[in-house]
Amino acid sequence: MEYNETIQEVLDFLKDNDIPYEIYTHPSLFTIEEALEYWAKIDASHCDGTGPLHCKNLFMRNHKGNRHYLISYNCHKQLDIHSLEHMLHQGKLSFGSPERLLRCLGVKPGSVGMFGLIHDMNLQDADPKELFENGHRMKFFYDADILKSEYVSFHPCDNTATVVIPVSGFRKVLEIWGGEAEALEID
Repeated sequence: MEYNETIQEVLDFLKDNDIPYEIYTHPSLFTIEEALEYWAKIDASHCDGTGPLHCKNLFMRNHKGNRHYLISYNCHKQLDIHSLEHMLHQGKLSFGSPERLLRCLGVKPGSVGMFGLIHDMNLQDADPKELFENGHRMKFFYDADILKSEYVSFHPCDNTATVVIPVSGFRKVLEIWGGEAEALEID
């Protein structure tokens, strides 16, 4: 099957790094409620029938606008921005604009996910004021429950598909990316 350039870039990254995956296409999904209808089909067909942990993803910035954060967590959990601010210890946060989202993760609104981190590597032309000490624009926070699951799913930088990878693949993506990642205990 042929995919658009955005999705193909993610699939090529996974193939090039020997990360197994399954891809499922669907209409554009902008809310968790819409996604759950399609993810139910993945859950039923995936491996042992239990399905992967599906993630909700947020793109945030600090109040100065010079630090950017990606937060991924179990789609069945709720997070309000004030709880998130206390959990992350990064000061006052707000959602990043579509322009920032495209610049930092290479995605449009509705397509945020951890695969956007592949656009946060090799940043020679990035504004030094936006970079963390490790040379990345992004700091990644993720639900500790991801590491307790066998599989995890994210949009492949486009909300017309869902890609499922084993948790070992999730760890490998983070290792290749090389930025700062921190697990969060989210109730």
